[in-house]
Amino acid sequence: MSEQVRILPDGCMDVIHYEGRLLVAGPDTTAQLGVSPVGRTYTAIRFGPGTAPGVLGVPAEELRDQRVPLSALWPSARVRRLTEQLDEAADRAGQLEAAFARTDNPDGLWVRAVVERLRSRRPVAEIAADVGLSERQLHRRGLALFGYGLKTLSRILRVNAALDLARGGMPFGVVAASSGYADQAHLSREVKALAGAPLREVIR
Repeated sequence: MSEQVRILPDGCMDVIHYEGRLLVAGPDTTAQLGVSPVGRTYTAIRFGPGTAPGVLGVPAEELRDQRVPLSALWPSARVRRLTEQLDEAADRAGQLEAAFARTDNPDGLWVRAVVERLRSRRPVAEIAADVGLSERQLHRRGLALFGYGLKTLSRILRVNAALDLARGGMPFGVVAASSGYADQAHLSREVKALAGAPLREVIR
């Protein structure tokens, strides 16, 4: 018996372990639909926007809308050892987190600054000026770190923030106004475009 899962784009990337496999989920531009057997157990580590490329060693744009085995990115022997350790671990979540821990992240401060400005709905031109790059340079760097340009990431972050408000019980019209949409219809169109389903269905 299986159940359908709808995974919404959120700007993040994941490494997922299940049944002796390690899979990398790249940054999505639209909802991904999948079927999962009932009872299957997944363990995952989620990387916030812009943080996975430095750990995985692959530009985010190469993994956009993709699900690939970790062995396609890392040496197969290394992935095999890690998979075996996870299969046998009592604390798989802790083991997975330890395997992908990174103490140095030269892009960390830059990424946080950009994401914070996007969440505040700052225009991309202003963000470029803030970080000392041209919009073209910012776009290229965004592709490598986030998987898409900042306008796309801003759109994704805004929809997710609006959905969080709606799930909390806020009326849709108020959600739209609070999230910077022109009206409820605008919010509904954005949710349908990114999530592939009407607003009410997505929050349900």
